[in-house]
Amino acid sequence: MKIICVGRNYAEHAKELQNDVPTEPVIFMKPKGAILLPGKALYYPEFTNDLQYECEVVVRIIKNGKHIQEKFANKYYGEVTVGIDFTARDVQREQQKKGLPWEIAKAFDGSAAVGSFVPITVETNVNNLAFQLKKNKETVQDGHTRNMIFTVDKIVTYVSGFFTLNIGDLIFTGTPAGVGPVVPGDHLEGYLQGNKVLDAEVR
Repeated sequence: MKIICVGRNYAEHAKELQNDVPTEPVIFMKPKGAILLPGKALYYPEFTNDLQYECEVVVRIIKNGKHIQEKFANKYYGEVTVGIDFTARDVQREQQKKGLPWEIAKAFDGSAAVGSFVPITVETNVNNLAFQLKKNKETVQDGHTRNMIFTVDKIVTYVSGFFTLNIGDLIFTGTPAGVGPVVPGDHLEGYLQGNKVLDAEVR
């Protein structure tokens, strides 16, 4: 199983990190060991002094496919939740300065917190989902999938042109503006359509 992530998929987030707004999806990957399951704590990595949260909508693939046409893309994912792409921001910046890949800043153990999945029904519009992240009971990110630069279907189509999508793969669809640091003791809660689906602690 793969964890496929999309970077810079909200214009305001790209601007807050002083990045260009992309013209095609920015893709990176995390290994299976990056998953932080519900109820598990993330232990602050010793290699960073600037661990940051990035809350985003996550979909789970339910059908194998490659070179998927956009008009059929919605048949390949069937569940949705909220996740956190934990990022060692200082490490990422150093890697970027050197022109090097930034997996060590993004793909470490526990860096992909995943909430409880909700089935996608005929009433669900993945392009019209509100989601929030609270840190210590205070809302720090307030996003909406209608503001994504690339829709979930476009992401599925784009990614499947490079990698075969397999049942169980996860797609992190990108974070809105408002990313920020966490420290040991912080309590993070993710909400989808007003319902709490994610609960994680940093230790």
